Amino acid sequence: MTDQTSIFALSATNSLIGLAVYVLLVVALWRVFTKAGYPGWLAIIPIVNLVFLTKIAGFSGWFALLYIIPIVGFVFYIIVSIRVGRAFGHGWFFSIVLLVLLHVIGYLILAFSSDTYRAERI
Repeated sequence: MTDQTSIFALSATNSLIGLAVYVLLVVALWRVFTKAGYPGWLAIIPIVNLVFLTKIAGFSGWFALLYIIPIVGFVFYIIVSIRVGRAFGHGWFFSIVLLVLLHVIGYLILAFSSDTYRAERI
């Protein structure tokens, strides 16, 4: 039998971890957006940050609607990640491992490294 207090404590812990990950991702995306020439505060708004990440990848912002379609959205996420990595001078391996699988770490690396955004690399 599960104790009600234990469930509440576990839920609170998960919420704090989720909030910490979200804050780290916002900090990283803020810097990435700034490097790409967009206002950094756009990283705070959950769906808007996907639209502008899609723009950084060289697509129209309307392509962000592809994230809604289940399998297509995942494939599009991989394509956007590869193109964002390429725009910052990294190859496909960096993009797949760090921008798709470990996205918080990957975007922190893009944000705080000396990499520069160049749209012509895409």
